[in-house]
Amino acid sequence: MADTASGAKLPEPKKLKTSEEEKEKMDQAPDNEWPDAWIMTDGECKDQKAENRKEPNEVVDAAALRKLGICYWKMDAGAYDYPALAVPWDPKDAVDPRLKQLRDERGYSYADIITIHPEKLPEYDKKVKSFFEEHIHDAEEIRYILDGSGFFDVRDDKDRWVRIHVKKGDLMTLPEGIYHRFTVDENDIIKAMRLFIGQPIWTPFNRPQEEHPSRKKYVTEFIEEKKEE
Repeated sequence: MADTASGAKLPEPKKLKTSEEEKEKMDQAPDNEWPDAWIMTDGECKDQKAENRKEPNEVVDAAALRKLGICYWKMDAGAYDYPALAVPWDPKDAVDPRLKQLRDERGYSYADIITIHPEKLPEYDKKVKSFFEEHIHDAEEIRYILDGSGFFDVRDDKDRWVRIHVKKGDLMTLPEGIYHRFTVDENDIIKAMRLFIGQPIWTPFNRPQEEHPSRKKYVTEFIEEKKEE
């Protein structure tokens, strides 16, 4: 408060917001734009590249995916050029304004781009099989699909497999500590950008990991909280 000549207090003038303060965070995609997802068939998955839907199909909607800690944005991957392979790829090189905004908001400082295809990835069959091992990470997993398609499978609160069909333009994050696995679909090609906060973390921790700090964190935040609702 400022003083007048009579000693009365005047209100402080309003501070103008800076351009940084005026920026609004980028909203996640509306529900109708989220990837198709469904509960997988019970038992062993004999063909990891097939859809493996139950009969009748049991849909998992965007609200249910959000409750598992998943975030999703729909991007325009076709409007920008990206290399087939770049390890690393500097996120500062992004020209897509929405990708730049998301990079800055979420603090992504490292990225790489890989193409999973028999002609692009050495030991393709071995690598695709290894990606399908159920595991967790001790950091958030971020994937931006630049071309092709594939499946992310995540465990729900009932320990069922939820299959998420990701395609070109999908940018999705999986929370630290969630059990998951990945595979290409029957098209056998996916090109993806992997983003990281700080130094890249590659280590998968295969199930069981119930005593791992990241798994405990996930259970507390997303499983136990949901049971209390």
